[in-house]
Amino acid sequence: MQSASYYLRSGPALKASASVGRILPGIISGAADLDPAAVMTAVVVGASFGYSIGWVVIACVPILWSVFSVSARLGLRSRRGLVEVIRLRRGKRSAVIVATGMVAVNLAMIIADLRAVSDAFSVILQKSQIFFLVPVAFTVWWILIRGSFQRVTRVLGALALAQLAYVAAAVLATKSVTGLLRGIFLPQIVGTPDYAIAVIALFGSLLTPDVIVWQTSSRRDSNQTHASEGDSHAGTFVAALVSLSALVCASALNVGDPANMTTRMAAMALAPLGDLGPIFFSLGIIGSGLVALPILVASMCYSIAEAVDWKSGLSQNPWEARFFYMLMSGAVFIAVITNFAPLNTIKILYWSQVMAGVLVVPILWNILRLTNDRSVVGEPNSFFQNFWLGGAIGGSVVANIIFLWSVLR
Repeated sequence: MQSASYYLRSGPALKASASVGRILPGIISGAADLDPAAVMTAVVVGASFGYSIGWVVIACVPILWSVFSVSARLGLRSRRGLVEVIRLRRGKRSAVIVATGMVAVNLAMIIADLRAVSDAFSVILQKSQIFFLVPVAFTVWWILIRGSFQRVTRVLGALALAQLAYVAAAVLATKSVTGLLRGIFLPQIVGTPDYAIAVIALFGSLLTPDVIVWQTSSRRDSNQTHASEGDSHAGTFVAALVSLSALVCASALNVGDPANMTTRMAAMALAPLGDLGPIFFSLGIIGSGLVALPILVASMCYSIAEAVDWKSGLSQNPWEARFFYMLMSGAVFIAVITNFAPLNTIKILYWSQVMAGVLVVPILWNILRLTNDRSVVGEPNSFFQNFWLGGAIGGSVVANIIFLWSVLR
């Protein structure tokens, strides 16, 4: 990488190139972080409620900026993973509770994402998804155990940019820009359990607990001394844009029961692109899925190892952190075996995001407290960061209460 002085000497063209180079990883990671569960959730809620739920995506943008920034800073300043910090500051019981929730959410997402990627290969190659389960699982295991995670994910993350096809499809599918803006910013909010579930699921799909744990735990071994916000902002923008575009595309689908959609039916959200629609859909699912799956597996195993004080880290050799690597291998094996049962991919993905929307509340509460503790991070959060973190916690609690009240009354 060239020095900063080199770019200053090389004129506007190279300075512009350097700026693009700095945010490109964030753009790629934004597309990759929108894993199959997030895409399918946007499709389901879009087919169910149309534009009237798009406001959730808009509200998530400043929340994502704040959460990713403070969680990365927590990992860099403490040099510990999130669950490990919770264990040391709040006690082992709190850490075990968070880790247990992570296992429930992540394992459901791992099973569903593995099936979604296999389904995507099935759409392209016209073979049963059963043929692709084991090769996909082995690829994920190899990336974690033997591969260079950073190098491989850059390639797969670029492949996930195929999801930007949703933006083009949304433009083609939008008949009235005024109607779209009115639906998003002046929504007709429905006070039903299904709508509350959709809000929780859409929020959980964009702010999944595994990404928060990964942001913290993966930074502890980093050589960085501070978190770069430029690429995370670009990644957040891309993730929100693709999610909103998928929702807009799905609002035109005529599906009797969106919760019972299949992957092939979900691919029809890109129908405005013609025959290329299913191909772009499948490539985006494959790329983002193969990036998200290692993160899901690793973040779940990070949380377990940190809760019980086992040595962990992808920078460690397998024989140095054998329990950590055994957990990862076991999680992949369980996901493969479970996927041989008859499952509805969309339903598992959707409900895993509902679970994520519930679990994210205690995780955000712990992050809010820890990142304002000077003994942990040195410099506390800004007013802006605390405002959006508090807003995310409050909004999630209200949505969960409305859902429970509607169901139990």
